[in-house]
Amino acid sequence: MNLSSPPPSKSDRIEETIIAAILGTMTLLTFANVIARYVFNANIFYALELTVFLFAWLVLFGAPYAFKKNLHLGVDALVNQAPTKIQRLLAGLVVIVCLAYALLLLKGSWDYWAPYANLPPTDGRWFPTGFVEKFRGRGWYETQDIPVPFFLTWLETAFNEGETYEKLPKVVPYIILPISMCLMVWRLIQVGQKVLKGEQTLLIVSHEAEDDVAQAAAKLKEQE
Repeated sequence: MNLSSPPPSKSDRIEETIIAAILGTMTLLTFANVIARYVFNANIFYALELTVFLFAWLVLFGAPYAFKKNLHLGVDALVNQAPTKIQRLLAGLVVIVCLAYALLLLKGSWDYWAPYANLPPTDGRWFPTGFVEKFRGRGWYETQDIPVPFFLTWLETAFNEGETYEKLPKVVPYIILPISMCLMVWRLIQVGQKVLKGEQTLLIVSHEAEDDVAQAAAKLKEQE
């Protein structure tokens, strides 16, 4: 038995690097703010708001990755008792339900973010029937405390008619909404393909992983 795991793909490395960077930034920012408060009696005034946005990015970006790696938690006690064909059927049904929900989230996330980018939201309550013709752009909406980094000053021309932003515009932190939902739809389509091919019968973490670890540990003991 080969106990070595396959090398991560380029896509895996990119996603894992982004997730690690977000988590590392949150940790460093929180640590720096604690030091500033209790050692220097100062405050990083934008630390709390930025940490909240980073946490949202971490969750929303991580959810599609969890579908890709089959890492979402769930209850599989009943499913594991069913025959393989029934498991595949149930997995396909779950993919369809999750995909429908993800498409609704994609529409909702676009409709929420688009006005901040001076773009039209979609028309239609559930299914998008087009784009709204008359809408009010919100490109001038700003976050509460986060300053504008020097490399994002071009946003003033793109979304605020050249007017200077005092704080970071909301178009930046909220862009994770449509991006993450697009990724989630794509990952669910990929999972659906695996289910059709018979390569996957669960969308959650399975106890089979624990069994594999136990078997590997037993074989290592035998080799010793």
